[in-house]
Amino acid sequence: QVQLVESGGGSVQTGGSLRLSCGVSASIYNMHCLGWFRQAPGKGRERVASIASDGRISYEDSVKGRFTISKDNAKNSLYLEMNSLKPEDTAMYNCAAADESQWCWRLDVYNYWGQGTQVTVSS
Repeated sequence: QVQLVESGGGSVQTGGSLRLSCGVSASIYNMHCLGWFRQAPGKGRERVASIASDGRISYEDSVKGRFTISKDNAKNSLYLEMNSLKPEDTAMYNCAAADESQWCWRLDVYNYWGQGTQVTVSS
């Protein structure tokens, strides 16, 4: 069973920055998709950013230009650099991996999930 563990969440003020990390217990080189997702209270889970095995990256529109997803295959780790944070970015952030599909924009293809790390942005 593949395990994912997030870290790096916390509380910041508007305009601040955070860097989330996700350690994966298996080789991420074999994963078709790696992604970051978030869920705010009372809202559904949404994809924030994803990176495919061929390097293709995509972002949710509201985070483009502010967030950067990256990975380190040697460390089996996924990262999310978040800058210019806004109160609407407040959510539980989860990393996830998919090893059977390359439809990285779809939540339902991700079969491994971390427990999440909370990000709170105050105004």
